[in-house]
Amino acid sequence: MSTCALPPLIYGTSVLGNLYKATSINQKLEVVSACMQHQNTPVYFDSAGKYGAGLALESLGQSLEHLQINPSDVVISNKLGWFRKPLTSAAPTFEPGVWKDLKHDAEQKISYHGILACYLQGNMLLGKYKAKMVSVHDPDEYLQAAGDINERKKRYRDIIEAYKALLELKVKGEVASVGIGAKDWRTIARICRDVQLDWVMLANSLTIHSHPREVVEFMEHLRDNNISIINAAVFNGGFVVGANYYNYSSINPKHNSALYQWRDSFFSICTRHNVTPAQAAMTFAFRAPGVSSIALSAASPGNVHENSTLLNATIPVDFWANLVNARLVDEQYFERYLNNN
Repeated sequence: MSTCALPPLIYGTSVLGNLYKATSINQKLEVVSACMQHQNTPVYFDSAGKYGAGLALESLGQSLEHLQINPSDVVISNKLGWFRKPLTSAAPTFEPGVWKDLKHDAEQKISYHGILACYLQGNMLLGKYKAKMVSVHDPDEYLQAAGDINERKKRYRDIIEAYKALLELKVKGEVASVGIGAKDWRTIARICRDVQLDWVMLANSLTIHSHPREVVEFMEHLRDNNISIINAAVFNGGFVVGANYYNYSSINPKHNSALYQWRDSFFSICTRHNVTPAQAAMTFAFRAPGVSSIALSAASPGNVHENSTLLNATIPVDFWANLVNARLVDEQYFERYLNNN
């Protein structure tokens, strides 16, 4: 199996699904237009049926069609496992409080037939655009929701059956590649032993703040087996660039003092070297073994423009060395992946 060819930057589309706040279709159109302007074609978008109960997929397809984008000029990744259904309550029942102003609800469908239903519905929502990269969305969370060991075994069989369906789509030429998106790298490692994947998307797993050696070793294993890696959530949910969230959970200095002390030291070294936290975090994550792409959320046109420049930053070795000396970055990682230009 050859490494899946991917661009350095992939645009996340959660904002198109009204993540945390409602966004107008005109604002979404501006975001998609900016993505098309700041990258060479084909431009890659990462979406999911879970994003706004399919709203992100629907908004992406509508925006691309309004902009008259040729389907060959985009590649869409659809993380599958959530199926749009009618909204019968005052608010959606899945991920309460996360998605705003939705007109639909969503239910989880991870099985052979369930994942095919999600795939077909996703393409319907995209309109004239089709998902060419497919995966099972957050199988780690699906397993964690099991009530006991027997249910966990049953859920794992569901996941394997879902991948059987996706691999059949690939054999038929309906999709170009099959991967996985998850936060728990151990779940990815387990599935990789049972399923021949083209790529994996690691979320919150390797960042400038958190880069355990066992994760680095797993990434080296993926690289050596020609499985491409998309590194996602490289800002730890916004924490390393100033937000009061860590991996999407709210934090504060009183109860999370160690995190804030790390960030204060990190910001201080960034300032001394005239390096922005975003540049440092992005470069660090991209230098990791086997990483083909960084997935970043396209939150606004200005955000898209800023993100498009991050990978071109020139960061001196002394900056990384100072992070090591301050015990903010692992020395072994520095020696293997940062101690060169």
